[in-house]
Amino acid sequence: MKKILLAVFLFSVTTCFSQQPSLNIIPEPAKVEIKEGIFTLNSSTIFVTRLSQTNNSINFFNDYLKKFYGFKLKTWSQTKTEGVIDLSLKKNNNLIPGAYKLNVSKNKIEISANDEEGIFYGIQTLIQLLPAEKSNSLNVRACNIIDSPRFAYRGLHLDCGRHFFSVNFIKQYIDFIAMHKMNTFHWHLTEDQGWRIEIKRYPKLTQVGACRNGTIVGHHPGAGNDNKKDCGYYTQQQIKDIVKYAADRYITIIPEIEMPGHASAAIAAYPQLSCFPDSSTKIARGVKWSGDSTGKQVQQSWGVYPDVFCPDDYTFKFLENVLDEVMQLFPSKYIHIGGDECPKTYWKESAFCQQLIKDSGLQNEEGLQSYFISKIERYLNSKGRSIIGWDEILEGGVAPNATVMSWRGEQGGIDAAKQYHKVVMTPGAYVYFDHAQSKKEDSLTIGGYLPVETVYNYEPLPAQLSGEEQSYILGAQANVWTEYMNNPAKVEYMLFPRLDALSEVLWSPKENRNWDNFKNRLQQQYKRYDLLNVRYNAQGINKGE
Repeated sequence: MKKILLAVFLFSVTTCFSQQPSLNIIPEPAKVEIKEGIFTLNSSTIFVTRLSQTNNSINFFNDYLKKFYGFKLKTWSQTKTEGVIDLSLKKNNNLIPGAYKLNVSKNKIEISANDEEGIFYGIQTLIQLLPAEKSNSLNVRACNIIDSPRFAYRGLHLDCGRHFFSVNFIKQYIDFIAMHKMNTFHWHLTEDQGWRIEIKRYPKLTQVGACRNGTIVGHHPGAGNDNKKDCGYYTQQQIKDIVKYAADRYITIIPEIEMPGHASAAIAAYPQLSCFPDSSTKIARGVKWSGDSTGKQVQQSWGVYPDVFCPDDYTFKFLENVLDEVMQLFPSKYIHIGGDECPKTYWKESAFCQQLIKDSGLQNEEGLQSYFISKIERYLNSKGRSIIGWDEILEGGVAPNATVMSWRGEQGGIDAAKQYHKVVMTPGAYVYFDHAQSKKEDSLTIGGYLPVETVYNYEPLPAQLSGEEQSYILGAQANVWTEYMNNPAKVEYMLFPRLDALSEVLWSPKENRNWDNFKNRLQQQYKRYDLLNVRYNAQGINKGE
């Protein structure tokens, strides 16, 4: 009889837990308590706050409500106990930037935080508690949430050098970052295939460098050329607008001005930046070229090219002038200077470079790259900024104050942390969102295979590092290289749902991560994507699976 009663009890408990409603929040909060009751949010609901610091959060939420549900909320500064969303800044024990508390009862919603960033993240969680279908009255489950981010740096990158994307899409991209509680947008603005930022002192950078005469068709080196002129760049006024848009969402934009390699577009505009200004641009083998092929040209195919910045006085003065204008536009602490995939062929062939190596007591061309990066770093440091670069900046000796992005696996980040340099982990095997999500993709990708589960299982803190060394790992970032993404729909398709997986890696406590639970929560996220009219790839984690 006791065994029967025990079985009945266990069945009842199991049934109770299986029927326990899930809040389906991504990234998973640190602590969640689901309570009885429903708060009904409608056009009569009122924001209660006396703080101007909450305006960004209110505006974001109201824009979301208006776009998807057709109404906005008014704001009062007087106390009211029912039918309100109460926003407050309160000092609590959790001093991590972005930490917040969210309490939902049947009468009110309360969001409190140490800082305005935390209020904003509480609003992002509240958005996920809303129904994923249009309605005039929105039921929000009663709950209590205590939450904070695991990593300080939570980033997403976009390459606008290979393909240019509109200002409207860049803003939408920033909203994607915000809604996943991430805080850094790494904006890749210069490449062999296009220079995308207006520099007033050097107008040819956009007059010449922002256009290419055609683009290869198919996988590099291509089966042909589309023979279509491809142009685009962001004016300084547009960039100021985008920077403010991001700041209102507590997102820092880190601009990338690539050097010393990936410089074909700049060299096409100003050939004297090359060690061999009178030579024509090298065209990759097998590439069908469109238009004139003489002199310096913006590249029409992908890959790595030998014509890189010459490390002479003209180049350094040019880059200092460019960076001066970049720093006026972007208030970020970091300026990304690239530093990756810089062939040394032209440096080896240049009499000037060889003499510079000798005169400067450098061992080789890798030492010359370190010389180049260190010179740029000193200039940026003199302006109160810091450099961040890909892990090739470790070659020949890393610049003294540089932060390293580890993309060629994790070893570069491990080596940098052991040398007490700050690190952002961005290894290709885990966070390169240009890689295929499925083994049988329905569109062209650069290659590789990176399913959602692999992203979800990534751990940014390498076990090879001691606890002290791990403290130099700031966080991680996903990279979106766009050789094979020439429109927003393709970018969205490659982002989602892998961005959801990474957001949980970077935000949620490691012990809270659970793949099966994440897959279940992702089903609600698919519905939200449908509401937002966002493209996503459900292969591998099928809807309703």
